[in-house]
Amino acid sequence: MSNNESGAIVFALLSAFFAALTTIFGKIGVETINPNIATAIRTLVILIMIWGWVLVKGQLDTLMTVSPKTLLFLVLSGLSTGLSWLFYFRALQAGKASLVAPLDKSSLVLVIVFSAIFLKEQLTLQVILGTALIVVGTLVLIK
Repeated sequence: MSNNESGAIVFALLSAFFAALTTIFGKIGVETINPNIATAIRTLVILIMIWGWVLVKGQLDTLMTVSPKTLLFLVLSGLSTGLSWLFYFRALQAGKASLVAPLDKSSLVLVIVFSAIFLKEQLTLQVILGTALIVVGTLVLIK
């Protein structure tokens, strides 16, 4: 395993850990507030935190080197994230975290399909079997 792959695994596990905390904190935070307001507050915190990180790391100067194509796809990603968060908080307010989170994470199935179609990534037997197990696991969790 290369250093890049090891780093990717560590960062992905940290992402999963904080995503789990996001669900728990979000479920508690959205109990008595409009989910749209909750999402706006969450987004403001993220905005301040991330721009602060960019400033502290001295990376603001690279902003001017972003290509139009990169900017377009980052804007589309941001719009998708915003819509995902709006629907996620609405779902958390309406249902149990143990139901909402597995359904939300079933997006992995779509990522695999989209990555095969748009990114031309290989659908190996291992990927197909793993994805099928995720679908089965999600169905078991939500029944």
